[in-house]
Amino acid sequence: MSGDGGNGGAAAQGERLQKVMAAAGVASRRVSEDLIVAGRVTVNGQVVTELGRRVDPATDRVAVDGTAVQLDTSRRYVMLNKPVGVVSSMRDEQGRPDLSRFTADYPERLFNVGRLDAETSGLLILTNDGELAHVLAHPSFGVTKTYIARVRGTVTPQTIARLTRGVELEDGPISADKARLLQSRSGGGDSLVEITLHSGRNRIVRRMMAEVGHPVIELVRRQFGPLHLGTLKVGAMRDLTKEELGALLTISRQ
Repeated sequence: MSGDGGNGGAAAQGERLQKVMAAAGVASRRVSEDLIVAGRVTVNGQVVTELGRRVDPATDRVAVDGTAVQLDTSRRYVMLNKPVGVVSSMRDEQGRPDLSRFTADYPERLFNVGRLDAETSGLLILTNDGELAHVLAHPSFGVTKTYIARVRGTVTPQTIARLTRGVELEDGPISADKARLLQSRSGGGDSLVEITLHSGRNRIVRRMMAEVGHPVIELVRRQFGPLHLGTLKVGAMRDLTKEELGALLTISRQ
């Protein structure tokens, strides 16, 4: 892209805002014009109401009603319900099942946002958007993840309180943002616990539950930030909806 590096050069070189919004699937060009005139569209954080405004889809950041819009239509965002036994990498040097079996049919070169260990199933995002992947995987952004853990033994309310108060692990203290008991069988057996946290530490849920005396039998990640696994079957994939993507991009641009 040529230009003088200032707004004037980029704007003169770019495409009309309503055309870019329509190409990105926000709405028809006519409805996009209505949104602009109504003051519901921002470009780089500034409200834009003039229809002649030109933008560069590669660099300008557009939001509608405060929700970010992806203008680059070459970007792909996919949700996978990762099965147990699959490692979170595109090529496993030890020959274990990896994510390449799920990405082979996509023309884009997708990679995973963060990781789930091999024995953990659930929500994993695959994308070719490196910037988004970096932001969402970084603990400083505080993206929460919610897990359902089937654990050994009868979990008590006191144990749940301890998880949210914090436990000491070998790599430092950690506390759950939220924890609740979903199911507990008296007289031994196992319990079902929902735990939400924003830590990116390795095997953190398993280590926390082991520390409070309830080793994990089975672990599923149900939520990642604003995304919910919903009814997506194990091993199945789908593109993120426009609403899901908007919510995810909005987090990443804060």
